[in-house]
Amino acid sequence: MNAMIFAAGLGTRLRPLTNDRPKALVEINGITMLEMALRKMESAGISRVIVNVHHFRDKMLEFIRNYQSATMEVVVSDESDQLLDTGGGLLKARSLFMPDEPILLYNVDIVTTASLPQFIDFHMKYDPLVTMMVKQRPTSRYLMFNKEMHLSGWQNTKTGEKIICREADQYKNFGFQGIHIVSPRIFDLVTENGKFPIMGLYLRLAGNYTFKGYESKNELWFDIGSPEKLEHTKEQLSMLSEEEKKALF
Repeated sequence: MNAMIFAAGLGTRLRPLTNDRPKALVEINGITMLEMALRKMESAGISRVIVNVHHFRDKMLEFIRNYQSATMEVVVSDESDQLLDTGGGLLKARSLFMPDEPILLYNVDIVTTASLPQFIDFHMKYDPLVTMMVKQRPTSRYLMFNKEMHLSGWQNTKTGEKIICREADQYKNFGFQGIHIVSPRIFDLVTENGKFPIMGLYLRLAGNYTFKGYESKNELWFDIGSPEKLEHTKEQLSMLSEEEKKALF
């Protein structure tokens, strides 16, 4: 299976930690976010992973050159000319993926004990266009699913904005975990160009194609979006047993 780690972001919310390094190379208890993500991919049996780079490109390239893996190929998608957001980043990397194979997408600032092999098995069983890892948790922006766990809409509870792409008698709200798998069929459906967010593409297609939600329940999940969240994550991870820490990678 292919994978792509979205690691090109500016890390603005993590300043001043990102004043001299990319967000992906900020450390969590001695291990960079990028290494944590790569090790998790490797242990899940991923064959090839694409890492997009932009901010502090040279430092990212040096890290990737020095990263050792006997079973997984790490390839760079260079966005140094223009930061393309998640949708544009995926589209730019299209030629780098092994053809006709699913692609696991993973935000570099996500840390979780969720099992990627179980998530992959779920996707292979149902073969939707996209499988999204979600969790019932507090957030201001929710993904809405019907009773069959098909993506049906999106809403921002702060602004009141709502998008319904599939009518349902009842909706369940979930927070997106920043981990998803796309079928290679999705490339034939992309009409967007340049820089664009992948969620907009998903909501445009979800009314006509199957986007399946995979609920993560008891697993730990952290979004390293600020220095405060980083410190909280460090504290929580330091309290894990050695057995629990293994699930992070």
